[in-house]
Amino acid sequence: MQADLSPVIAATAQWLTRSFPAPGGALAAALCEAQARQAATVAARLRYPTEMDAALVGLAGPGGSGRLDWVTGADAGDGGEGWRTWVDEVVASWAVCLLADARLAVAAVAALGGDGRVEFRRLVAPDESDRGAAALLRHPDLVDPVAGLHRSALLGRLDPDATLVT
Repeated sequence: MQADLSPVIAATAQWLTRSFPAPGGALAAALCEAQARQAATVAARLRYPTEMDAALVGLAGPGGSGRLDWVTGADAGDGGEGWRTWVDEVVASWAVCLLADARLAVAAVAALGGDGRVEFRRLVAPDESDRGAAALLRHPDLVDPVAGLHRSALLGRLDPDATLVT
């Protein structure tokens, strides 16, 4: 299933790292990208939990970065950046929620089942290098405009007592 979501994960992670870039050089950028990719992977798996969900988003497309660019004040331009069409607004919102709140990240990884502590270590147990590299991406105040877009849906998804009908 992850392979079906790889365009969404890659594009959303790229949007995250461009919108909240790593301070520093190439190592910081790589560490920031790894964290963004892990957060986007967890968020995408939560958002599209079945093979059918992944197949449908592959057919219909996730919606693009338009609203996210507007919320963050980014100038997407018209430079032919086709990858932006594969950005998923909900996945981006959920990913920054996870990056900004360690307890939420742990709960999200646990909701996927299995032991994700190794696979998602940079997300759930970042060290000082990770935190420094993703300082902007993990800053709750800076990411709040994006996180706030769909935070309640993420909390509902992670709440085992949530009802299907609201």
